[in-house]
Amino acid sequence: MKVAFLGTGLMGLPMAQRLLAADIQLIAYNRTPEKLAPLQAAGAEIVTHPRHAIRAAESVILMLTNAPAIYNVLLSDTAWQTLQGRTIIQMGTITPTESQEIRDAVVAGGGEYLEAPVLGSIPEAKAGKLSVMVGAEPEQYERHLKLLQNFGTEPLLIGPVGSAAALKLALNQLIASLTTSFALSLAFVQRQGVDVDVFMQILRDSPLYAPTFDKKLQRMLDGNYADPNFPTKHLLKDTELFISEAKSQSLDLSSIKGVRQILQTAVKMSFADDDYSSLFSVIKEWGEAMGE
Repeated sequence: MKVAFLGTGLMGLPMAQRLLAADIQLIAYNRTPEKLAPLQAAGAEIVTHPRHAIRAAESVILMLTNAPAIYNVLLSDTAWQTLQGRTIIQMGTITPTESQEIRDAVVAGGGEYLEAPVLGSIPEAKAGKLSVMVGAEPEQYERHLKLLQNFGTEPLLIGPVGSAAALKLALNQLIASLTTSFALSLAFVQRQGVDVDVFMQILRDSPLYAPTFDKKLQRMLDGNYADPNFPTKHLLKDTELFISEAKSQSLDLSSIKGVRQILQTAVKMSFADDDYSSLFSVIKEWGEAMGE
């Protein structure tokens, strides 16, 4: 089987490398060609236009930034004409509505579509330990399970297309909200003169603890947000998607809108490409950041 991989950024690159390690023939495309060098060195075929990758493969995996990028790469006039008989597996973070619309366009082009967004970051992608959530028909899920197991050992069928996309947004909302709440408590105890080690000891022994707190603690204490596993701008994008999709669900979104404001300020403070733990700096420097 030949697999096309479109989008080899922070997450796409290690995921594509997993396929090569499994001796799967890989054809790769990225809008920034320089990012393809490691895959080419490992034996992947490199193409300069997505339609060439789609035409040469049976399955096409998308790990692109957002829905507009998918439309540009997959559903342009030239690319769309190559979808006949192809399987499209969308693994990025988009809204349920966007995923269903892209499915309809793929099916109209003679292809089949399933979504398989993932939870985890670069270390999990490298180790093949991502949580893979699948939105598809049961028969599609069974047919593509072996391929998806290269990214996570137990891909889970969530329901039809849209359901996995919704679950992924719910989880990323939790990432944003948990990290913001932890950052606020950390900044508060620091300002109150409470020993951070004591704070963490109590927290770790309580039902309130989440492992993500320790993953972000040292970055926050050091103010070192370089070499991100997940950049601030991407968490802001996903938070915007959550709010956009949740507006019609009669939910009170005031808490996540506050988180969005903090993320927006982090981007304005030049943390867009840094780790999203940078929101700690916004919380600590809120008055200065807001010009107060």
